[in-house]
Amino acid sequence: MSETMLALLGLGMITTFITLIMTKRLSPLVALTLIPILFGLFSGTGAGLGKMMEDGLKATAPTGVLLMFGILYFGLMFEVGLFEPLIIKILQFAKGDPLKVIMGTCILALIVALDGDGAATYLIIVGAMLPVYKRLEINPLILTAILTLCVGIMIKLPWTGANARVLSALHLNPTELFNPLIPGMLASIVWVLFVAYIFGKKERKRLGITHIEIPESKEIKNKKIYFTNLLLTVVLIVALVSGIFPVAITFMLGLAIALIINFPDLEDQRKKLAAHAGSALSVGLMVFAAGIFTGILSGTGMLDAMAQSFIRIIPESLGPNMAVITGITSMPFTYFISNDAYFYGIAPLTAVTASHFGVSAVEIGRASLLGQSVHMLSPLVASTYLLVGLAGVSFEAHQRFTLKWAIATTLVMLLVSILTGAISFHFA
Repeated sequence: MSETMLALLGLGMITTFITLIMTKRLSPLVALTLIPILFGLFSGTGAGLGKMMEDGLKATAPTGVLLMFGILYFGLMFEVGLFEPLIIKILQFAKGDPLKVIMGTCILALIVALDGDGAATYLIIVGAMLPVYKRLEINPLILTAILTLCVGIMIKLPWTGANARVLSALHLNPTELFNPLIPGMLASIVWVLFVAYIFGKKERKRLGITHIEIPESKEIKNKKIYFTNLLLTVVLIVALVSGIFPVAITFMLGLAIALIINFPDLEDQRKKLAAHAGSALSVGLMVFAAGIFTGILSGTGMLDAMAQSFIRIIPESLGPNMAVITGITSMPFTYFISNDAYFYGIAPLTAVTASHFGVSAVEIGRASLLGQSVHMLSPLVASTYLLVGLAGVSFEAHQRFTLKWAIATTLVMLLVSILTGAISFHFA
């Protein structure tokens, strides 16, 4: 099949997939599994589809295991009351005011997300804040939206995976790449705080300041078990952030230890696992299905064909603004495909093309990072399933609620980057 036909087939596959899940005609799990197989057959590579899907599953398996065991672990920790003291402190500070709760969520998320790890941020913040949202009846989609926006900003930091991919793919200097982006990041942080304020004002108007009965801090019944759970959780989070040990294995071990500590009886362990298995299984299945999607998209050559076609259709007159174009197109590109595929596949091709118009590779690198706020909503991002699973909201509802704010966050950073010269813009 020609490159043009492969590119059109890939575009059709992605468009069909997004349309079906956004209109609720298929669940993400079913769409991620069946749509790529159908289009893979159209590509004429039917005999190799099994190997492509297997490769995709192998790539996503560690993440799937991590998320499944992470949900089981933190579900158990919620149940045994590990976060109860923190929840009570937050309730006492907020005094039933949704605005304070939501602003506090945003500030806390920006701090926690400094490690650049979305999964860790979601685990920590949802664990601490979701019970507060439930107690005050605040829309949980606000919680997932705020976390997505905050992580989308912070994963541009120099020590994050996205930044590392750009540096290695385009052979750039970290300081040269990142420092000019700082004003844009600060502006987007201010913007997200403003968005949180808007959410908070609306919820305060809808709910009022609820005069709830705030419990006094209780004396921990079994301090030895409580602090053992706390220490175990801190160790797991450190392992997750630092990568000193395979995090999937870490959470498997952590869950086993937590079950022994809190529920020595085997029948109690079985019941607790069964109680939390539903949410863990649904998230794990979604991650594995995403592996099938990415495996076929890449293995059939559709991804490479789309990248090449995109670069060729750029008009000569727009060439000097390739960095701006990259900043805008990084939103749909990183939504539809993985960061690996984008930064290692499309970004280098874009940089080569841009060089013919006098646009430096470092500008393309900066611009390619801007779309990460939208990327965090992608059905191909495993931690997004963790977020919606922990918060108890549907993936589709989270996307519809958050997408416009994520796009606006990217545009704010792009505008400030243009004004500060981090990304060049040329008038026709």
